[in-house]
Amino acid sequence: MIFSTTLVPPVLVSLGYADGAHMAFVTAFGMILLSGLAIWLPARNTKRDMRMRDGFIVVVLFWFVLSGIGSLPFMLAENPHLSFIDSLFESISGLTTTGATVITELEELPRSILYYRQQLQWLGGMGIVVLAVAVLPLLGIGGMQLYRAEAPGPVKDSKLTPRIAETAKALWYIYLGMTVACASAYWLAGMNLFDAIGHAFSTVSIGGFSTHDASIGYYQSTLIEMIAVFFMLLAGVNFALHFGAIRGRSVKGYLQDSEFKFYVSLLLVVTAVVTVFLYSSQTIDNWWDAFTSALFQSVSIGTTTGFTTAEYYNWPGFVAILLLFTSFVGGCAGSTGGGIKVIRFLLLIKQGMREITRLIHPNAQIPIRVGGRTVPWRVVEAIWGFFALYVASFVVMYLALAMTGLDLMTAYSAVAASINNLGPGLAGVGAHYAEINDAAKLILCFAMLLGRLEVFTLIVILSPAFWAK
Repeated sequence: MIFSTTLVPPVLVSLGYADGAHMAFVTAFGMILLSGLAIWLPARNTKRDMRMRDGFIVVVLFWFVLSGIGSLPFMLAENPHLSFIDSLFESISGLTTTGATVITELEELPRSILYYRQQLQWLGGMGIVVLAVAVLPLLGIGGMQLYRAEAPGPVKDSKLTPRIAETAKALWYIYLGMTVACASAYWLAGMNLFDAIGHAFSTVSIGGFSTHDASIGYYQSTLIEMIAVFFMLLAGVNFALHFGAIRGRSVKGYLQDSEFKFYVSLLLVVTAVVTVFLYSSQTIDNWWDAFTSALFQSVSIGTTTGFTTAEYYNWPGFVAILLLFTSFVGGCAGSTGGGIKVIRFLLLIKQGMREITRLIHPNAQIPIRVGGRTVPWRVVEAIWGFFALYVASFVVMYLALAMTGLDLMTAYSAVAASINNLGPGLAGVGAHYAEINDAAKLILCFAMLLGRLEVFTLIVILSPAFWAK
């Protein structure tokens, strides 16, 4: 019922631009509102505490149900009038902030449909932040266990409490403030107001949808590209750090955070490597253009946003694969970014170095530390388990895509771009996903949801042990 109200802004946009698409949203609004009312009425007087098991169900259904009903406007609209599977793909891609699209010729779409796509990503991004910072630590899932002492969320109770509402409110203000600042910067840099708001939605959510087929490259503006880089970097940072910085009125928290330092360092190294290779291979013939292109694409793909200023999938193979591999690291825990998350990679590296040291000094007690704190062995075990499930899921879906008839590079990059919530892939899915078969699209829908739900959350629901009494 609450989600149905998000269809009101697209109706107003449609009426304002007289694009003729308003009835698709009005019809979808009525269908969703009535469905929600029918589900809510029988249970409206039931009051129970929500426990951990309920939390898993709610988290999973949040994305499955909203992705399903969010697809209605794409099916009901005369333009683009997508099939059920294409509509579902576009909706899931939007809400999970993946940014993969089956729609081509974006400039020909009604303004209200363009706005709706951007809004889906913005709403999904807000849900992701609340999920990652407030809910998943409580369920013992995700990368945020390390922030139990510092996180503003309800992390010390055994059930979901009203403090989640307090946390969500604080995160909402930060998220909204970043969106307004980003839209204002885009507008002042030369975007029209409609594009500025739309791109702010997809920048802060690290979504990557655009109102133009050429994405950010449409504007041919270095200033706009650098504004996008700044806000993509900001959105890829743990929102608990933003919360702490605003509350304490100090940036010290960023400078002392190991994950933040590793995140920035990794993106700088990738940018430097890509810059040198683009120039030395004569893909781009001057240093400044090579640097700006490398910086934008490294940050966009490294944070799993997926904006483009060039057809990076046509760059030399080394660069394209390096950028795709960077998306596996993704953003920081507690951000709107996808991927495995920076903190997990950092801990995997530290664990690997510890094992090498233990081979040299077998009797040494060598704790793993992050930010001066010893990481509990249970957390390290959980990260290894997550990594194993991530890789196993990737391999299974890669093989499944190959079975549908896709070539190996298209299948590999499509799974990588979907499970990392990146969007644009390589080869046959570099520009869009419209030409792949329906079976492949359904597999990728599952990949997007799996990546967004941090693997464990969805796998737990699918395990028989969860349903045992």
